[in-house]
Amino acid sequence: MLNQRCFPGQVVYVIIRNPHAQDVANVQEAAIVHHPESPGDLALFLYETYYPLTEEVAVFETADEAERAYREAFGLADMGDFYG
Repeated sequence: MLNQRCFPGQVVYVIIRNPHAQDVANVQEAAIVHHPESPGDLALFLYETYYPLTEEVAVFETADEAERAYREAFGLADMGDFYG
């Protein structure tokens, strides 16, 4: 999804890494909002924090799209019969 199509109030999905464990990432729901510290800019509101909405952020309209991208990026679709 191109960030130019984002609008305030929209619910989107992003893939975000855990800052405490860089090998852990997951799909999270986020809201598009006006950035409170940068008038005219949009931000992602996630975990009670505002993140700049830039072209470097992969934003997905649906959870299914985000999950597919996650599997492609992390290769989980190829794991087959992985147990614990």
